[in-house]
Amino acid sequence: MLDLKFIRQNPDLVRAGAIKKHISCEIDRILELDAVHRELGVNVDQLRQRQKQAGGKIAQASPEERGQMVAEQKEHKAELKALEERQQGLTGELQELLLRVPMPPAADVPEGKDDEENTEVRRWGQPRSFEFEARSHQDLGEMHGWIDVERGARLAGSRNYLLKGDLVLLESAVMRLALDQMVERGFTPVTVPTLVRTEAMRGTGYFPGGEDQAYRCDERDDLWLVGTAEVPLTAMHAGEILDGAQLPLKFVAHSSCYRREAGTYGKDTRGLYRVHQFQKVEQVIIDVADEERSLEHHAAILDNAETLMQSLDLPYRVVNVCGGDLGQGQVQKFDIETWMPSREGFGETHSASRFHDFQSRRLDLRYRGEDGKVEHCHTLNNTVAASTRMLIALMENHQNEDGSVNVPEPLRPYMGDRSVIGEPGLG
Repeated sequence: MLDLKFIRQNPDLVRAGAIKKHISCEIDRILELDAVHRELGVNVDQLRQRQKQAGGKIAQASPEERGQMVAEQKEHKAELKALEERQQGLTGELQELLLRVPMPPAADVPEGKDDEENTEVRRWGQPRSFEFEARSHQDLGEMHGWIDVERGARLAGSRNYLLKGDLVLLESAVMRLALDQMVERGFTPVTVPTLVRTEAMRGTGYFPGGEDQAYRCDERDDLWLVGTAEVPLTAMHAGEILDGAQLPLKFVAHSSCYRREAGTYGKDTRGLYRVHQFQKVEQVIIDVADEERSLEHHAAILDNAETLMQSLDLPYRVVNVCGGDLGQGQVQKFDIETWMPSREGFGETHSASRFHDFQSRRLDLRYRGEDGKVEHCHTLNNTVAASTRMLIALMENHQNEDGSVNVPEPLRPYMGDRSVIGEPGLG
């Protein structure tokens, strides 16, 4: 959420940001409601002051005057109640409109309407040139009995799956390597609930607007399954005033994640690329409201993911996400897209985002600085590793002609020091 004072002082900047992000919002209506709301506030304060003053005068008035003054007080009370109800209604409408206003993107965010117009920043590694006909991860999975989409769909519908045998061990190894790396880099590991209340989804900017992508539990509980540990990690200190001297807070969580993938009918229906449930290791930073520090953190969380990818010898590229592909709250986002031979191209595996105070205002997440002033925090997050897409990249890039898959060296300690999975000669 943006500070209303900021919108009032920079309406053209906010409008331009919304246009760049291709997000519709009603800035003119917000400014109109804000003006009326502030005028009502002045009237309400004046009436309350008059009532307070009249209360003292009534006690000192003569019996003849007291009756008329009491009658006037009743009229003022009724007028005040009507103004307060109108003010409350305007507050509710204003808040709903403010929830739809996007954070203006950074100046170096490229123009563009969707992910096809993201700008490449750099590449690492060279896509492998196979001397044999490379198999897709789905074919390799079926060949070894590692992936069972048919039974997964029978259990839970389309875009669900079962992992078996060595692929389960490989998935666990990737998640543990990612978690251990982040702990070594000073992040505090946290076990988070994957069921959260609406206020956490709204506070982190996923609602309103993202309800069709999330799974809701029974309405009696007001609980939603999260699509990322970003939600509980960022919302963990909602409503608190943190000690600025203790910032930044750096958290990492390994959790299950759930996404409806609404609107993707017919896209990536085969294999593990676009599924409803997966595991992820997520990193979140909460710090003071300082632009330079946010930029430093953004580079650092991106480096955390790149370091992991390089250690696994997975070719990738980093892209600067264009305005139309940015989320509502993101100031800027860099995606890592990893080479996937079966796609004959790069597929998104990581998203590193900074939000400034967009999330913290919605969450009422603040800190007290050395000068005693209370301000809203800056927040950032990035994927460290998402299980299914990492498995795609690992299986397809490190496969052998006989269908076996080489295990990158950093994963071997988690795999009983095995260097290869899959029996040679099958298929």
